[in-house]
Amino acid sequence: MQVSQRIGGILGGGSDGWDVFNRARDMIADGVAVTELTIGEHDIRTAAPILQDMHRAAMAGHTGYAAVPGTNALRDTVAKRVQDRTGVTTTRDNVLITPGGQSALYAAHMVACDAGDTALYLDPFYATYPGTIRGVSCTPRRIATRAEDAFQPRASDIAAAAEGAKSLLINSPNNPTGVVYSRATLEGIAQVCKDHDLWLISDEVYDTQVWEGEHLSPRALPGMAERTLVVGSMSKSHAMTGSRCGWIIGPEDVIGDLINLATHTTYGVPGFIQDAAVFALDQGAEFEEEIADPFRRRRAIAQRVLAGQNTVSLVPSQGAMYLMLDLRSTGMTGEEFANALLDAHQIATMPGESFGEAAAGHLRVAMTIEDDAFEAALTTLCAFAQTCATG
Repeated sequence: MQVSQRIGGILGGGSDGWDVFNRARDMIADGVAVTELTIGEHDIRTAAPILQDMHRAAMAGHTGYAAVPGTNALRDTVAKRVQDRTGVTTTRDNVLITPGGQSALYAAHMVACDAGDTALYLDPFYATYPGTIRGVSCTPRRIATRAEDAFQPRASDIAAAAEGAKSLLINSPNNPTGVVYSRATLEGIAQVCKDHDLWLISDEVYDTQVWEGEHLSPRALPGMAERTLVVGSMSKSHAMTGSRCGWIIGPEDVIGDLINLATHTTYGVPGFIQDAAVFALDQGAEFEEEIADPFRRRRAIAQRVLAGQNTVSLVPSQGAMYLMLDLRSTGMTGEEFANALLDAHQIATMPGESFGEAAAGHLRVAMTIEDDAFEAALTTLCAFAQTCATG
């Protein structure tokens, strides 16, 4: 028996981009000590008070079916958070709680596109983006951003690709580049969406990790609230990756349609997890800054280390828990360098090519290990790059 083309074609006939990561995990399984700078997983666990509140909610009996759209308490809390941060009127009717941000990305494309439609996304991209689009039986269309623009998208490039498309997926602060899209960039994107009648799907899961500039949700731009679906999550902002609690913000009628989808797919998120999410969000901005602070600190470490050499360049690091390093001076591809670094020094990174063609010759480094170990790994990486460049 054969599986459906929808499922069999999710990867598009190619690699999922995680080959170096999988090699590193195999080495670890074999007892090799590997320094992992690969995935966006905090090196701290979910805070004990959040877990205690989750336990309290479960022991109090909130373990049955929860309301499919999300509990009123969590929807109200998320709506207030979004309204306070963006200035856009937002109520619980604009919010659907989802099992994590990835589920929200899938649902957003399901509601924005019909089978066979073209959905746009920007390169470099988070590894699941094109597969998510294929998974909803749509055709992904890649739009390259440029290293010389610090990977800020050009509205003209998006417009050139927009004919016949139904949606555009963006991510700021950006994984993998660490770039925060400027107001001018987002205004250009918004104009293209209005000119070409595109849904804008805005992945904003790193909105609490901004090191330079400010995060602007495109939903707040004129004429965009009715055509923007915002994806959010507790994973990065509150170190709750395993809790799988996210959301979609959108127009009320669209959220109603998404509730129908959730009824026939996920059937909601466990109530005790939602209660813990309310507790976590109620800790306010100070707690979110505490979760983000290690990455801010390690960014400063990286800037200092990289300033001491001239082989590895840092793409402007404005947000998120990642650095994008330009290694083109070595003459190696990102994949070649990542594999060589893993073999020579047991340091695991993600090749830029894992995130699309636009990041070829780059590496993504996750700032997710303790400060001293992070500094030592970056110092070794730079020294190894110098050796590769001089041959």
